[in-house]
Amino acid sequence: MSAAGEWFHPAEPSEDASVRLFMLPHAGSGAIIYRDWERLLPADIAPQAVTLPGRHNRREETSYADWDPLLDALHEAVLDDLDERPFAFFGHCLGAQLAFRLTIRMEAESGPAPVLVGMSGWSPEGFFQPTEEQSRMPDPELVEWIKKLGSFPAEIYDNPEMLALVVPALRADLRVAAQYVDDGAGTACPLVSYGGASDPLMESPDAMTHWAGRSPQYLGHSEYPGGHFYIDSHAEAVTTHFAQRLRRLVAAAR
Repeated sequence: MSAAGEWFHPAEPSEDASVRLFMLPHAGSGAIIYRDWERLLPADIAPQAVTLPGRHNRREETSYADWDPLLDALHEAVLDDLDERPFAFFGHCLGAQLAFRLTIRMEAESGPAPVLVGMSGWSPEGFFQPTEEQSRMPDPELVEWIKKLGSFPAEIYDNPEMLALVVPALRADLRVAAQYVDDGAGTACPLVSYGGASDPLMESPDAMTHWAGRSPQYLGHSEYPGGHFYIDSHAEAVTTHFAQRLRRLVAAAR
């Protein structure tokens, strides 16, 4: 397995698929948020969930706690893993931040770039952003704070063993997210956005409308019942919607 293979699950994309999909998870998490996507997506789309250092099979590695080094490493891993097939990104919360900035960087370098990016549970304007101070709170306070925000799956809170595994990576990811600076940048790549109607991290009711100004090929927003983790209950609807748009764009580019 190549070094880049550690970043992706499965490490090798299906050879039968005509397009690849890199899926980036929320803070503190890994591939598990996309556990059903391989089953739900059509066979011509090869999904690979990104696992950052410090979690799951990479738990012994040190988590990135700074934005620029993490984006650099992710950029290198994706470039090393690409083949001749078109590809897309889908990200939820911190994963959406990373997918968005990774796309901007790839376009700026005039190299390979995605044909579609899915933005879920985050917007560069009107969305909650943690502070570095909050990432350093004592464990009990951090857990209670995250619970109130509704920014982590509920089943984690009642499992002390899971919490012990999750909190270090969550702290690192919160610090990364705290360093994000919105410079108003956009992308030429088509964007499509998704969110929960009662997401408590949405500080402005029109937060997701700001995506329309970030790409000349914005494909619209889909809203579903639920909070920040609406995606757990609506994975089938989101994958169906996203796959339809991805297939159309790939077909049009041929």
